[in-house]
Amino acid sequence: MADRAPTIYDVARSAGVAASTVSRALTRPGRVADSTVARIRNAVDELGFRMNPLARALPTGRTSMLALIASDVTDPVTAEVMRGAQDAAGEAGYITVVAHGPGEAFDRALATVDGALIMSGTPGDDDLLRLAAQRPAVLVDRLCAAVPAVIADIADGMRQVMAHLAALGHESVTYVGGPAGCWADGMHRRALRQAGCEYGVQSRRIGPFPATTAGGMAAAGEWLHHPATAIIAYDDLIAIGLIRALTARGIQVPQEVNVVGFGNVAAAELITPGLTTVAAPLREMGAVGVRRLLNLIEGSPVAGPVLLPVRLVERGSTGIRRRGRFGPLPSFAGSL
Repeated sequence: MADRAPTIYDVARSAGVAASTVSRALTRPGRVADSTVARIRNAVDELGFRMNPLARALPTGRTSMLALIASDVTDPVTAEVMRGAQDAAGEAGYITVVAHGPGEAFDRALATVDGALIMSGTPGDDDLLRLAAQRPAVLVDRLCAAVPAVIADIADGMRQVMAHLAALGHESVTYVGGPAGCWADGMHRRALRQAGCEYGVQSRRIGPFPATTAGGMAAAGEWLHHPATAIIAYDDLIAIGLIRALTARGIQVPQEVNVVGFGNVAAAELITPGLTTVAAPLREMGAVGVRRLLNLIEGSPVAGPVLLPVRLVERGSTGIRRRGRFGPLPSFAGSL
């Protein structure tokens, strides 16, 4: 065997089991006794066996591969969701491939996987429905009719933000919107309207802006035409860009204006002052999404969207309102 790669049959002989048991242990370990799995994994390590997922697909019709589809893998929120998804996939014996959609690469990836986990932002609804008709699919941080989803509780997050700002004495906020047509941005706006009515805080939207620090810096100039004592940003990157741009203009955060983000990415603690933000369970969202996807692949029924809780993380970018140059404007009501 020294002059050839070990096969699944070599592993089976070494572990004293059938080749089909080896396959199940490596792809669906939950269906095989723990002691047997341990014996098989020891044989795999000793022999240096590596299973080819495409070859494995020939008799079963499955590759034990999942596609993670995202528009920007460098986005810190997407990266955290992907980490959770990859961990859950690995525990179930699956490997993951990253794809951008739609397009030729997207279609090639779709042809070689058992299912797809789709991050917020891509592709459009028509492409989502086309994909879901071809392969099991689950959405993360987005809703689309007839496609299972895992989302953070944006409405509750916005209520927590508005309760916090109202308690600090703020009467008006500016919402800095994210990318045009983004599902989460629309949810933020609706939740802000509802929470604003509940807590008596007026609001106005500016944007759309890219979900980047550069987008936040650009938003600062427009905010000066629609000032308020508090700003709620679509996400943490926009909020961080805002803080940097406002500080450069000599506007003090939080003394003159409060800033709140969404996401609780690592950089939220690094900016000065630290960013008050809504923390979503990003890794859990990816892991739950993968588990739902595996249920779909196995033919198990999957109910409506899973709603995961969020929490407000208070840092230095919010504080008690001080009377100053950025007070409430009479025309704020109903501007979202």
